[in-house]
Amino acid sequence: MTTSQPQGHHTIERMCAIARVSRAGYYRHWATSAPRQEETAVRDQVQRVALANKHYGYRRVAFELGKTGLTVNHKRVLRLMREDNLLCLRRRAFVPATTDSDHSWRVVPNLARGMILTGIDQLWVADITYIRLLEEFGYLAVVLDAFSRRVIGWALDGHLQASLAIAALEMALAGRRPVPGSLIHHSDRGVQYACRDYSSILEAYRIQPSMSRIGCPYDNAKAESFMKTLKQEEVDGRTYRDVEHARSAIGAFLDQIYNRHRLHSALAYQSPVEFEDNLPPMPAATQRSESVAQPGWV
Repeated sequence: MTTSQPQGHHTIERMCAIARVSRAGYYRHWATSAPRQEETAVRDQVQRVALANKHYGYRRVAFELGKTGLTVNHKRVLRLMREDNLLCLRRRAFVPATTDSDHSWRVVPNLARGMILTGIDQLWVADITYIRLLEEFGYLAVVLDAFSRRVIGWALDGHLQASLAIAALEMALAGRRPVPGSLIHHSDRGVQYACRDYSSILEAYRIQPSMSRIGCPYDNAKAESFMKTLKQEEVDGRTYRDVEHARSAIGAFLDQIYNRHRLHSALAYQSPVEFEDNLPPMPAATQRSESVAQPGWV
């Protein structure tokens, strides 16, 4: 009497025969791919623990990972946290602040705090988050209209250079064409937003920059809330093969689901697009201002 293999279970030899590849070729591919996948999985867990416990050092993060069953050497945790700029915030004695930034670019005050919005294109909020891929990380930059919560610009790539944030901003500018002098752009103090390439675009369109206070995530609460929604409703539980796959899937979520169908309690349970469509017409003076050609608009 013979015992058959459970349905869906095949030996490596059998699967290689079906795929017409050699076992040696399979193991060569596994040897190069599996370590990258394992590194990405460990990095993801380190990110989650470090972001949830901002005052944890690398030893505590390693211990916390061990409690979940993931044994990682503390030196490896230190390396990953240093590479991802996740080393903990440390308490220190009070000294008068002379700078709020780790870079040399100009940092501007928070102009968005306490604003009472009455319409779209008065306040845009921008942020960047990481997206876990199969063997690496991608990064998503977004620009939202704070009044309607609509995603008006976004870009996803495999780097954190300023060009990522600029691509999202340029999409927003092309789609909205804000009235010069009427808009505030709020972000964190990251170098992508403080650098000359980014600030010069804001200056060209007469957009007033605004930045969060250091260590105050609530200053950019609407962007933070959006990122949480994105992770919960699209990213978590998904496996993106690469940047192109993530860009396609997340782009479809932003345009088709989040902007057009997701209901927001703050918008009287309307989607951002529906909310904007139901806004009263703009005053004629504002419409005339929009018809004036702006830098880069044809």
